[in-house]
Amino acid sequence: MTDTRIRLLQEGDWNELVTLEERAYVASGLSEGEAALRSRHRASPSTCFVLEHAGRFGGYLLALPYPLFRCPDLSLTEEGAVQGSNLHLHDLVIAEPARGRGLAHRIQQHLEETGRAASYQTLSLVAVHGSQVLWTRLGYRARPGIGLPESYGAEAVYMVKPLEIAVTRRLPGPLPEAKRADADVSVPSAFRRSRPATGALSFLFGFPHATGASG
Repeated sequence: MTDTRIRLLQEGDWNELVTLEERAYVASGLSEGEAALRSRHRASPSTCFVLEHAGRFGGYLLALPYPLFRCPDLSLTEEGAVQGSNLHLHDLVIAEPARGRGLAHRIQQHLEETGRAASYQTLSLVAVHGSQVLWTRLGYRARPGIGLPESYGAEAVYMVKPLEIAVTRRLPGPLPEAKRADADVSVPSAFRRSRPATGALSFLFGFPHATGASG
């Protein structure tokens, strides 16, 4: 794929990113607006990427450190950076012209490599609109007991994937136990876009939006 590259998100990318995000989420009520999107990026610029395909803006991925079993509220902006060992895949969208080439998988793998290099122990996301099956194929495990913000919709599912620290070594032991939905899990946020998007393919492994796109 010599005509494709992944790079860090830059200031000049925002117009195209916001347009793609709106196209992918407005119809389902999951669009969060430029201010919120920018706040996710400010919280962790080193884990937010743009996919360039054939010399054009082909998609993006936003991820940020977030406490395990919690996620960003789509209706709120981030107040600042959070420290921790969990990296939250908040959004991934692939533009229609770039779909069907495995690019969602590719950018998601890039995030995993980035997470390992930075010593993160887990990846998390929120799967919506039936995208849970697709994420499961990528190694994510559903944690249905986690309470999520209403902005994600009734079918949203929080999911977690352990990250290998090295190619030959996996994390010891099981994942920590999830707190009940009514425990002190001040949730706002969870990978909102882990679902197939309607207009602009959102994501992974050739599935739409953050979870079900055919990219």
